[in-house]
Amino acid sequence: MGDTPARQRIAFLCDPDSFVELDGLAAVDGEPAGVVCGYGAVMGSPAYIFAQDSTEGGGAVGKVHAAKIAKVYDLALKTGAPVIGVYDSNGARVSEGVQSLSAYGEILVRANNLSGVVPQLALVLGTCAGTSALLACSADFVIMSEKAEFFMAPPSLTKDSPGAGSAANAAKAGVAQIVCADDAAACAAAKKLIASLPLNNLASPPVCDYADPAGSALSAAIDTADAAELVAQVVDQNSATELLADFGVGVYAAIATMGGMACGVIATYPGKLDADSCAKIAKVISVCDSFQVPVLSFVNTSGFAPSAKAELCGSVRDMARLAHVYAEATTTKIAVITGQAYGAAYVALCSKAAGADYTVAWPGATISALDPTAAVSLLYADKISADKSRAQLEADYVENEASPLAAAACGAIDDVIDPAVTRPALLAALDLLSAKRVTRNPKKHSNIPL
Repeated sequence: MGDTPARQRIAFLCDPDSFVELDGLAAVDGEPAGVVCGYGAVMGSPAYIFAQDSTEGGGAVGKVHAAKIAKVYDLALKTGAPVIGVYDSNGARVSEGVQSLSAYGEILVRANNLSGVVPQLALVLGTCAGTSALLACSADFVIMSEKAEFFMAPPSLTKDSPGAGSAANAAKAGVAQIVCADDAAACAAAKKLIASLPLNNLASPPVCDYADPAGSALSAAIDTADAAELVAQVVDQNSATELLADFGVGVYAAIATMGGMACGVIATYPGKLDADSCAKIAKVISVCDSFQVPVLSFVNTSGFAPSAKAELCGSVRDMARLAHVYAEATTTKIAVITGQAYGAAYVALCSKAAGADYTVAWPGATISALDPTAAVSLLYADKISADKSRAQLEADYVENEASPLAAAACGAIDDVIDPAVTRPALLAALDLLSAKRVTRNPKKHSNIPL
């Protein structure tokens, strides 16, 4: 059947000689169905794989094509193993008419029913258009190669949007979590994620080899506003896989390991969180919660970005969604307040009352219901005088009422720690909380702000 692009990509993904093909002889009018399906080992973990191939009948999706993919999803549901889909298709098999739409529906319902049961990865390595784009977006992680195309409407119909359908635009829109240079790099990123995640929502997380972060001057290196550098100084060496790097740039997000076990990591850059940053955090927390992967949050934000334009665009909805996802998540949630934590942002990201299991702060942190400037204006404006300036009052407020010691005294946080002991403190907390199990009230689903 030849060494087609689909088979080359499967070879990139699977351990040597581990792939077993399913329905290899299925054909349409005597020709290959345009998709290769089967199972194999990915970094030692079992996984189901389907790989579309536009060089075989254009990779067109029809009844036979869909039936092969549907079998992969059915087996994944029965056995509790991840699914990796490689997308490269020119669209539906038009000759089958409405039946081709039914074929898409069969795959879509299976993908969504399996959501949150096993990890699903979508590798967009060619054209992924229309309904196929809906399928790919149903995955937990979307990984693209730079040459790939990802769109609902053909780019020719969106001439007013330069780069429409490109990997760069998909990354900026938050559709693709990872963009890689080529097929091999994209498959390598998928393998790293699969190796880090549990096989399914009932499985224990895998434990891998790890090394402590490089460098000895931890206290100096960690005390920085660079969120990415902060994370690198805390998690296992070279373990972080950044997600959504070009979307919601006020936040650094990654899947990394701590002591060899996977964690979702969120770290805010100083400033205020906009709607995209909130959506980015909510996405990572939601995926981690599905598979009982702990979430570490490094919080340094003065709140949510206020602006008439932002409100008109519905940013409050994204902020409410973030608060909803964080509060509802039952996975282990640990927060480190490294700088500012004001008002609703504190509640949504690190509040013990809203569900955080363990919250600590660095000595220089500021934890307040309001920005100190607003708090002084509201509470102490009558005390501003020639002897006591506004700046002095604000400094007193930060030192006394908004200090981490004050927050610890009233039980809002668990401890105040030296930045140098952040990693060992988090490792100890993760170990303590490793057996956490929480059962929510029976319900069909949450009414999440959409």
